[in-house]
Amino acid sequence: MSSNSSESVQEKPLGQGTEHEGNNAEEVAESAEVLNAANPEEDLSIPADIPKADDPSSRVSKNDLDGAGFTIDEFASLLSKYDYNFKPGDIVNGTVFALESKGAMIDIGAKTAAFMPMQEVSINRVEGLSDVLQPSEIREFFIMSEENEDGQLSLSIRRIEYQRAWERVRQLQKEDATIYSEVFATNRGGALVRVEGLRGFIPGSHISTRKAKEELVADFLPLKFLEVDEERNRLVLSHRRALVERKMNRLEVGEVVIGTVRGIKPYGAFIDIGGVSGLLHISEISHEHIETPHSVLNVNDQMKVMIIDLDAERGRISLSTKALEPEPGDMLTDPQKVFDKAEEMAARYKQMLLEQAEEGEDPIAVMEV
Repeated sequence: MSSNSSESVQEKPLGQGTEHEGNNAEEVAESAEVLNAANPEEDLSIPADIPKADDPSSRVSKNDLDGAGFTIDEFASLLSKYDYNFKPGDIVNGTVFALESKGAMIDIGAKTAAFMPMQEVSINRVEGLSDVLQPSEIREFFIMSEENEDGQLSLSIRRIEYQRAWERVRQLQKEDATIYSEVFATNRGGALVRVEGLRGFIPGSHISTRKAKEELVADFLPLKFLEVDEERNRLVLSHRRALVERKMNRLEVGEVVIGTVRGIKPYGAFIDIGGVSGLLHISEISHEHIETPHSVLNVNDQMKVMIIDLDAERGRISLSTKALEPEPGDMLTDPQKVFDKAEEMAARYKQMLLEQAEEGEDPIAVMEV
């Protein structure tokens, strides 16, 4: 095609015909063929029907989806598979986005922001939400309830800490660990402490100290576990057991120690040996029969006793003066003679224990010899 014909097309006013109008399509096609011949890899031909930018026919209608690979309902079902199903008891990740006076607003991906009340922020006492949470912080939350009428879920951190605290104390009990805890209150029955955020109770009978019970507040005490029961919400500890165990680590069966009588009961006497209490049972006072310990012992008496058993699990130390008697009944007639020869008799006792152990017999039988 000549340049003149090209110029005539350009100079033709828009919307007016020419004598060459019938040939325009042919000329455009011819020009495209020439260009394609020059560059065969590039298709510069113009589509015959180009929709207008505002042509309604270019918009997808509902009916147009009928020929697609799935229906509207199937598409909604597919989306629902990616929707979260929250239920009470679940632990989910959430993002803190607002701290309010009564609680915190948490984004967990639900339809509506979830809410965590102030009392659920921690198992420990806190002054405010900011002591535990910060805006934009991501952490785990426990779902406490179903959605309310506004579609909002209630969350808790305290429940998570509570569960994990019980797991921890069960493990500590299994390991028979000694822990240290501060007394924060006392009552008629004993003292109260906190262990891993849980409230624990020390019965008065398991507190071994010369202090008045009320004076123990703010004191840190070594403690052993007596009872760990999550179902009954009971956590019971012993100060006495911890002290006995510590003392037991320095004591051994057959050892003679000096003690002081602290209390006398019908079944025996409690002897203080270096800060822990051991029981001198009535049957271990003498080879001779005794009606009551009061006939032989008095409170505040100092005496020598021999350790015959160390029960770390129950925190008990069993004592004897019967094993120290040179002659049966000496504790009734001449207790000073018993104390003077205590070490000699104890050495004899240890030797008998050793011989019994080598022969595979019960060492306790020695006490009846």
